[in-house]
Amino acid sequence: MHRFAMLTKQTAASPGCKGPGSCRNGRRNVALRCIASLVEGKQHQQRFTQRTRPGREGLVRWNSAAKASAVKINEKTSREKILTLESMNPQVKAVEYAVRGPIVLKAGEIEKELRKGIKKPFTEVIKANIGDAHAMGQQPITFLRQVVALCTYPNLLDSPSFPEDSKKRARRILQGCGGNSLGSYSASQGVNCIREDVAAYIERRDGGVPADPDNIYLTTGASDGIATILKILVSGGGKSRTGVMIPIPQYPLYSAAISELDAVQVNYYLDEENCWALDVNELRRSLNEAKAYCNPKVLCIINPGNPTGQVQSRKCIEDVIHFAWEEQLFLLADEVYQDNIYSEECQFHSFKKVLYEMGPEYYSNVELASFHSTSKGYMGECGYRGGYMEVINLHPEIKGQLVKLLSVRLCPPVSGQAAMDIVVNPPVPGEESYAQFIKEKESVLNNLAQKAKLTEDMFNKVPGIHCNPLQGAMYAFPRIFIPSKGIEVAKAHKMAPDLFYCMKLLEETGICVVPGSGFGQREGSYHFRMTILPPVEKLKIVLEKVKDFHIQFLEEYA
Repeated sequence: MHRFAMLTKQTAASPGCKGPGSCRNGRRNVALRCIASLVEGKQHQQRFTQRTRPGREGLVRWNSAAKASAVKINEKTSREKILTLESMNPQVKAVEYAVRGPIVLKAGEIEKELRKGIKKPFTEVIKANIGDAHAMGQQPITFLRQVVALCTYPNLLDSPSFPEDSKKRARRILQGCGGNSLGSYSASQGVNCIREDVAAYIERRDGGVPADPDNIYLTTGASDGIATILKILVSGGGKSRTGVMIPIPQYPLYSAAISELDAVQVNYYLDEENCWALDVNELRRSLNEAKAYCNPKVLCIINPGNPTGQVQSRKCIEDVIHFAWEEQLFLLADEVYQDNIYSEECQFHSFKKVLYEMGPEYYSNVELASFHSTSKGYMGECGYRGGYMEVINLHPEIKGQLVKLLSVRLCPPVSGQAAMDIVVNPPVPGEESYAQFIKEKESVLNNLAQKAKLTEDMFNKVPGIHCNPLQGAMYAFPRIFIPSKGIEVAKAHKMAPDLFYCMKLLEETGICVVPGSGFGQREGSYHFRMTILPPVEKLKIVLEKVKDFHIQFLEEYA
């Protein structure tokens, strides 16, 4: 019912009525007052609406005021950023990591274009830039995954689908974890029982050379251990700033860590003409020259080599240890490819074992940190980020400082520690899983050896490409001839010649490799690093495409 009608009806029934005239006059007066009240209320509502929801004129005024206010806010919020390229840490800005550098970024852009249906001379990008085995199709080792699965979801320990030897290892690892859970923090050095297993593995590997679990530090991949040790080694300023000797070519982790720490990179060159051998005379040249501008106190060795794939002889290792002892250098031995030996003429010798066998004068004095990882070898478990370092002859007070530094990051991923445990504590003869484990391990390593030989042979058939034997690791590092015209064009594009070459290779074939300039090389020589991890048939296609591209490149820039 309309509000006015309701009010007049209520007035008509008003109890104070004293006759017909009186009632009519009363009702009229009440009605008029009601109408006045309604009109006033409507006017009030209109005034309120104009303030809160303006009409066209009001809206213009309101929008103008809002824009003016927004401009003022924008003026306040558009101040200069605190963090800019000029104000950021200059050491971080200096870091370069070629393995995931501009070529890889370009490869990502091309992949997006392919997904959008943009036509290319190829249908896929083959990322041969990084040693990521599983991404290239390598299958996981069953036993390792079984143990990690059991540790991750302990309810599976009751399942008949898992062998007893995997359950035994999982229970031992879980008993070493807080609350019997992989989800708890471990000690900063790592789970104690896993460190014990690492020490036992080193003793077996090195023919009985003693290893102390207290010298074992579990790490987030080998990279974490290397960066941590470098961090504690670097000190001084000016000519007393720490110099770190690294091989050229090198794995870019080293140059990146040195830049980040503002240490001094001291290059020594491997001998490409002698299968990338390490010559102590070159070490001495490099050291003596560096003494003029820094304090060289760290010597890094990568064995087997990355990106070069050489395996050092025992005699070479002895010479290096003697040099480090003589010059009082702290030795870092990167041995993550110790299982990846393909040449029948080569054998892996750990620096720890050779050091011990050289006698107490060396073994008691040379400070050595050696590194291993779940990411390489036959495992290829990059994503777990498992690793360890063994550090011997460390000063007791420095040992405390190292543990303190490690405690800042709390602990490495415990799932990665569990994966590392299976690398150092695999099935043994007589256990249920041994036969399958050995079959899978040998299959992976034999396959890699086949691909190493295939890659070397095919590259060496291409005019203008030379590839040294791939004795170990999982990469080829061929030298490529780039004509002078190609070098000039590269310079015009403000690119290193081998970066220009690799970029064209990517854009024309979809093959992603890393230019040798990202690893370091002698002036005037050009290389690229390519992993040998793709399946054999795909690797053959890759090698054929590289051959065709290179021949066409030589013709184009002849």
